[in-house]
Amino acid sequence: MLTLDKIYHASYILKDVIRRTDLIIAPHINPKANVFLKPENLQLTGSFKVRGSYYKISQLSAEEKAKGVIACSAGNHAQGVALAATKNGIRSIICLPDCAPISKIEATKSYGAEICLVEGVYDDAYQRALKMRDEHGYTFIHPFDDIDVIAGQGTIGLELLDQMKDLDAVIVPIGGGGLISGVAFAIKSLNPKIKVYGVQSSGAPSMANSIHNNKIERLGSVSTIADGIAVKEPGVNTFELCSKYVDDIVTVTDDEVAAAILSMIEHKKLIAEGAGAVSVAAAMFNKVPIEGKNVVCLVSGGNIDVNILDRVIKRGLLTSGRTYMLTLELIDKPGELLNISRIIAENGGNVIAVHHERTNASMAINGCFLRINMETRNFEQIETIKKALLEAGYRICDHM
Repeated sequence: MLTLDKIYHASYILKDVIRRTDLIIAPHINPKANVFLKPENLQLTGSFKVRGSYYKISQLSAEEKAKGVIACSAGNHAQGVALAATKNGIRSIICLPDCAPISKIEATKSYGAEICLVEGVYDDAYQRALKMRDEHGYTFIHPFDDIDVIAGQGTIGLELLDQMKDLDAVIVPIGGGGLISGVAFAIKSLNPKIKVYGVQSSGAPSMANSIHNNKIERLGSVSTIADGIAVKEPGVNTFELCSKYVDDIVTVTDDEVAAAILSMIEHKKLIAEGAGAVSVAAAMFNKVPIEGKNVVCLVSGGNIDVNILDRVIKRGLLTSGRTYMLTLELIDKPGELLNISRIIAENGGNVIAVHHERTNASMAINGCFLRINMETRNFEQIETIKKALLEAGYRICDHM
């Protein structure tokens, strides 16, 4: 059973191992609330996962330690297990899905683990790890559905209560549910008035579906940039704990996650991965009732692949109204591009790319389409620019 004593014991074991991450005020996330970030992306190994994996490994018997440990993970749990095992002089084998970001695979190797890449997603890696456990006698370190692992993650809840005496709500990312189970149990056990909200990607809502339908449900597939929480089925322990201690679970889209990642980069100089940013996305896009409240968003990890980061930033710029593609239908004559550029500039926009197209069978012989990619401040400015162009007699074809 999960108990407060176990979470306090985990806190004691971890006090010289993990970083006690500070709270960072973030008014830009949602001006209607007092939002703070708990940057576990700055934790050792780049995520909260080291808390649970280290505590679990610390509780193994000498015989279990001698045989070694095995784990499966999309990346962050892998690094936590690798670091914890190496620090304790234990052999570790990590099964990862072959779609895991290269940066996470290489980081896991750097902490001393042996890597076994498995074709498919997390659940496929999980089955391979169980098979190897049975064949070789390794101790399996579950990424979320283990009471010791959950207790380790629950130390974050103790820290939050100590760091903010007037805390109203906590927003927590959910994959399999280990993080929110520990945090919610710790917080609700000590102050049941504090709200605990969970967030999943709309492309992987396994816990959300399960809680809302009052039974564990398995997804046929998952698809999200938040690879760290792309879990098809929640755990038995985590489902029970979430059912009892979590107030609500919501979902966010990949576009909303991208906007949250961009916002943290710009305003707080923090790099978060998709799984770590879903909590911030929920606050940004008013997915949970936090107006006028003191709220902490857990930024659970920062191990994002740099190859993905560029695409995420571009998507975040679009979602936030920072870039916009404008399509105009006009008569092809000298001076039109100059006049359009002048109108955009007068209203504060910056043209960064232009595409001129004449070869469309549906347009007039002397007509053309002009596609303009521009940098803008927000959606309000976009509407101002569009209004000015319409008043100048131009036809906007945003549907193209």
